[in-house]
Amino acid sequence: MNSFAVDQQRHPRSSLAAGTLAEAFQRTAARCADRPALRTRDGSVRLTWAQYAERVRSVAAGLAALGVTRGQAVAIMLSNRPEFQIVDSAALHLGATPFSIYSSYPPAQVVRLLAAAESRVIVTERAMLPTVLEAARSGGAEHVVVVDGTGEGMTLAELEAGAAPDFDFDAAWRAVNAEDVLTIIFTSGTTGPPKGVELTHANMLATLRAYSEVIGFPRDGRVISWLPMAHIAERACSHYLPIAWGYEATCIADPREAIAALGEVRPTWFFGVPRTWEKLKASVEAAIEAEPDGERRATAWAAIATGLERTRAIQAGRRLPPAVEARYWELDKLVLSPIRRRLGLDEASAINAGAAPTAPEVIEFFHALGLPLAELWGLSESCAAGTVNAPGGIRIGTVGRALPGFELKLDQKGELLLRGPGVMSGYRGEPERTREVLDEDGWLRTGDLARIDADGYVTIVGRSKELIVSAAGENISPATIESALKTSCSLIGHAVAIGDRRPYNVALVTLDPHGARVFASRLGLPTESLEDLAEIRAVRNTVAQGVELANLKLAQMEQVQRFHLLGLDWQPGGDELTPTSKLKRQPIAEKYSREIEALYVS
Repeated sequence: MNSFAVDQQRHPRSSLAAGTLAEAFQRTAARCADRPALRTRDGSVRLTWAQYAERVRSVAAGLAALGVTRGQAVAIMLSNRPEFQIVDSAALHLGATPFSIYSSYPPAQVVRLLAAAESRVIVTERAMLPTVLEAARSGGAEHVVVVDGTGEGMTLAELEAGAAPDFDFDAAWRAVNAEDVLTIIFTSGTTGPPKGVELTHANMLATLRAYSEVIGFPRDGRVISWLPMAHIAERACSHYLPIAWGYEATCIADPREAIAALGEVRPTWFFGVPRTWEKLKASVEAAIEAEPDGERRATAWAAIATGLERTRAIQAGRRLPPAVEARYWELDKLVLSPIRRRLGLDEASAINAGAAPTAPEVIEFFHALGLPLAELWGLSESCAAGTVNAPGGIRIGTVGRALPGFELKLDQKGELLLRGPGVMSGYRGEPERTREVLDEDGWLRTGDLARIDADGYVTIVGRSKELIVSAAGENISPATIESALKTSCSLIGHAVAIGDRRPYNVALVTLDPHGARVFASRLGLPTESLEDLAEIRAVRNTVAQGVELANLKLAQMEQVQRFHLLGLDWQPGGDELTPTSKLKRQPIAEKYSREIEALYVS
């Protein structure tokens, strides 16, 4: 029996059976009153569910006093801190529509989003206050609330103190409807101006139920809040999921600390983007390579090799010889289990990757460690729901099968279409753009090209708008090339494949800061500057060998003929990457046009 059904039997007033997230929150707060709900990594903030609920009641009353009512948008521009969950939950209890703005956005972009959402209130922190105030002065908002101290704008304490004494909180949240807009998720803008995806309470609850049926989330769990809350995956993972299941969320303001925090939090479920898993893999490999005892180092590599052998046998439906299976479990106890503990993933009932394709080699590596990493797939337009590899049925290289209640099909060009209860109501204020992707029968055009096998497992081939069409007319997925490059050399951080209407493919490649500095230390190189390292012959030769190795994995038409190595570290929210680390292909092509053109000079 699935976990949702079990929860229904044990708890007739299960939070997942609620009609709205406000009702789900109230059920969870009553059931889990004394359990931990929100905390910071350093422990300076710790709230139980009862305390969390009291703060939500107080902030909701303050927002109502500012004139926030059902259907109105409330902007939140915060790092990952408990105040985000408090303010967001307070707004949704009013039937209002809280939405998040990436902290890296400049004032002009903030103004555009505030206007698109028609928000009169924005909640922020001191670090982002200059941007918010500039946006507000441009007509972006009437009220600015600052959660962490004094300055221009209203403090959170002042907001709460300004509540009307006759405000009826319980009447407000009970009036919220399942079809009310829960949040707006603005798309990352890789193919044009961001669109405001409107998701309802019903959309999100249906998505949480579907994932719960497949993954089987444990009760009394722990998650880490570290990716931007403007991203639907993080919002679902560390905000809505805890509301449904009563989880404790540890807030990590600096995402660079997330991997280090794993060992402290020991999450029971962890979601990461591909770059997260690539970095974790590199850290494990570097730690093994740095082991001074040659025998211990060899044993560790042997354990991973045996784990890979076992993983590939399972994937192929084969049984390992008894001696190899016994050896695996011996090495698991000796080597792999301690690695899982050091990573902080030894108590995770499930770990997932999504938001972009994850290289099969990376997923295999974690399976070899005894951590069955599973890809899932979804969109902002579908509450991050679509497909998932279920525990015990993972097929590496696929994103799994359709979630319960969701349907999939391919059109004549191979584009994946999705229908189900998590699909958005539309783009805010843009009916024409909504009709472009959502038809009258509820089918959503995802923009992803895919294959579906006889068992319903989906393989994402690429984005329809990102395909490289070579001079010979061949359709090539740049993501396939880029994945091969990144997994073929630990020095490669990001890779961008170029070749549209060109005679052959080339690539821009950046150095991975960690991998490059480990390499430099190993060779005794005198610098840690990425710019300097990119000019060192040993570094360039190693990257070139990685490109050659990647080409061995690729079809001839996909292979990279030339590359340019950049001594740069591209950051999320910069010129090259969206805040969720997706490549901004057109801006990259424009910014590095000189380097690209040089690769085509004979």
